[in-house]
Amino acid sequence: MEKNAVIQVKSFSDLDENDAIEVITPGKFINKGDSYEAVYEESELSGMKGTTTTLKIEEDKFVLERVGTTCTTMEFKSGEMGLSLYNTPYGMLHLHIDTKILDINIDENGGAIYAKYLLGAEGQPPITTDIKIKIKVQ
Repeated sequence: MEKNAVIQVKSFSDLDENDAIEVITPGKFINKGDSYEAVYEESELSGMKGTTTTLKIEEDKFVLERVGTTCTTMEFKSGEMGLSLYNTPYGMLHLHIDTKILDINIDENGGAIYAKYLLGAEGQPPITTDIKIKIKVQ
């Protein structure tokens, strides 16, 4: 079942916690039975206008998938390391995602996701990053 929702995504790193990126946008929230999806369009504010973001949410993991001007699939599962190709208009990055904390509290009315992870680009030291997602069904 598909419902309208307000989706809030806030992300910041240990480089500068005051330099958070926050997006609040309308989107869709879809109950898939044993999982959920939240879908929204990126804006100029995020620097990814022309990109559709889909959050695929399960009990113990979530996948952030972007398609459009920016393309990537990033999987977050506590205690697991993932590899992602991040394709932007400026080139491609190989990212390593080491999820340290993952808290998913989602039901048919929306909810919240919190993840703390190490994000590393090829040849660079990893950056500790936090992402907080709130989904409110309307």
